[in-house]
Amino acid sequence: MDALLAALADPARWRLVNLLAERPRPVGVLAQLTGARQPQTTKHLQTLERAGAVTSERMGQRRIYALRPGPLRDLAAVLGSIADATERLGGPNATYDHYKRGLHVERLAAQEPGWADGHAFTFHRSLAGCPELVWRYLTESVLLTHWWTPEDLRISELLFEAQPGGRIVQEYRGAENGDVVVGRAEGVVDDATPGERLTYRLSPLLPDGRLAFTAHIDMRLAPTGAGSDLQVHWRITDSTTDSADFVAGIEIGFGQSLDKLATTLASHAHDIGSTDTRSMK
Repeated sequence: MDALLAALADPARWRLVNLLAERPRPVGVLAQLTGARQPQTTKHLQTLERAGAVTSERMGQRRIYALRPGPLRDLAAVLGSIADATERLGGPNATYDHYKRGLHVERLAAQEPGWADGHAFTFHRSLAGCPELVWRYLTESVLLTHWWTPEDLRISELLFEAQPGGRIVQEYRGAENGDVVVGRAEGVVDDATPGERLTYRLSPLLPDGRLAFTAHIDMRLAPTGAGSDLQVHWRITDSTTDSADFVAGIEIGFGQSLDKLATTLASHAHDIGSTDTRSMK
């Protein structure tokens, strides 16, 4: 498949494929139709033949080339499958398309300072683990690194002092290109009632060091029969005209982070359950 793609990527060879799609033709005729020299045309045809796209047969004094439809149909099927997977509801492009639509709307709205002040977002997750365990994942730096970024980012620096007046520093890089810092945020803890409520302010920084906006985040925990109920409320103040890209990503980005938290806690609960089962044997 790779050889076929590489062979078809050349414009001259693609032209030959289209000519052979009309009917089989000898090398000399193909060279004449493409305006190329015959030796050059022969090399292109040999490349296509090695890739499986064409076949040839010597007939008298001429070598006739013909298109092989099977490999082309196989390639078309693979490309069609990729396109179908991309377009399906909830497919790999769904998050990207959602963010792109939000980005367009927020950029249009960001015309003057304070444009996003009062914007609010609410999140809810039912989590495995008691509130005391969930609290640790919300406040301890070593555990925060397991979930406190969207899917395509990773934490490179983290400080979270879980007490009123405590400092927060969050720096993250691309998951695939770890050398590039793609974001940094700084904040302060307002209230920390272990196992119950955590409130803090967090401000993403623009590339020049200015604050993009301030997020006022209120997290509330409550025990349930199966674990814990987490309610999170975001409210924006101090928004600048350069903050549109950040604001557009809050719902998706923080939602992905909370999904990672839920997965991490579920895995933690499973590991604990497996250990308890083994200890009883």
